[in-house]
Amino acid sequence: MSPRVPAELLGGHLRTLREAAGTGRLPGRDELDAYRAGGRRAAELGVPLRHLVDAALAAAEGLAAPSVLPALRKAVAALMEGYEKAQLAALREAERERRAFVDDLLHGRAERLAERAEHFGLRLAESYVVTVARGLAGTGADGIERDLTERFGSHNILVAVRDGLLVCVVPATLPAAVGEFTHHVRSRFPAGWRVGVGRPQRGPGGIVASYREAAGALDLADRLGLKHDVVKAADLLVFPVLLRDRSAMEDLVTSVLSPLLHARGGHEPLLETLEAIFAAHGNQTAAARRLGVSARAVTYRLQRINRLTGFSPDDPTQRFTLETAVLGARLLDWPWEQPGGE
Repeated sequence: MSPRVPAELLGGHLRTLREAAGTGRLPGRDELDAYRAGGRRAAELGVPLRHLVDAALAAAEGLAAPSVLPALRKAVAALMEGYEKAQLAALREAERERRAFVDDLLHGRAERLAERAEHFGLRLAESYVVTVARGLAGTGADGIERDLTERFGSHNILVAVRDGLLVCVVPATLPAAVGEFTHHVRSRFPAGWRVGVGRPQRGPGGIVASYREAAGALDLADRLGLKHDVVKAADLLVFPVLLRDRSAMEDLVTSVLSPLLHARGGHEPLLETLEAIFAAHGNQTAAARRLGVSARAVTYRLQRINRLTGFSPDDPTQRFTLETAVLGARLLDWPWEQPGGE
């Protein structure tokens, strides 16, 4: 027996081979089960499969009878079957533990979190950034995790799927990993994907906060109709502030924009014109290009808005009020009731 393989893993193996050499008898069901159990135990002990197989083959040296080979083949096949099943079970258990850890981490459940985090290479006292991607495509998530860990190391990257989002947790000291994650999402996901990036946060609670910011950035981008593929929570900080007093925001939207509901042609073209003007920093020609209309049409719409609401984007104070009202309308899915138009 090889000194690298515990003797009990191949107990009875030499006797089985000698019987095969003498009588031609192949291993029976009980013997094959014992081989499978030996293979499972070898996997659990961390014995390399090649060492186990080598030890099984070495035991046949000196037994020259042709009938030994069929018995040896069955024995080795049973050993390998047990070994592979144990490895598969271990992988499934590791994945279950990983999913449970990610779920606890992103929910902020603190039971043995720091201890478990070390197992996955995370040092929770550090600052981390959470990035999420929407628009999963088949098995692309597995390839992204493999590519990221190959470049940055498995101790620096945690990738998992949660609530339909691909979640990537990286140290704040590795900003390049966020860009690499986005690159792989762009190359693997179908059209319609979007990435949200949370702010760097420290500790287990920080990871939860960064995850919620990243997912919230995706939601805000949808509600605001943003065209960007990558949205950063740091760029959208004003919107949670605006929504903090919902009743005040609803009152502002209603007071400022309600007159647009009675405009001929509907309110939507006028809202889109205001959004284009704000995005173009007041440049009517640039706004017209964004909208695909003439500059004259933009001027005419702005005059209608001023006439209906009493507010003009040319006045700094009124511009701020209008822009805030338009943002609130998009965030709150205004109008809430659609009156009959004139």
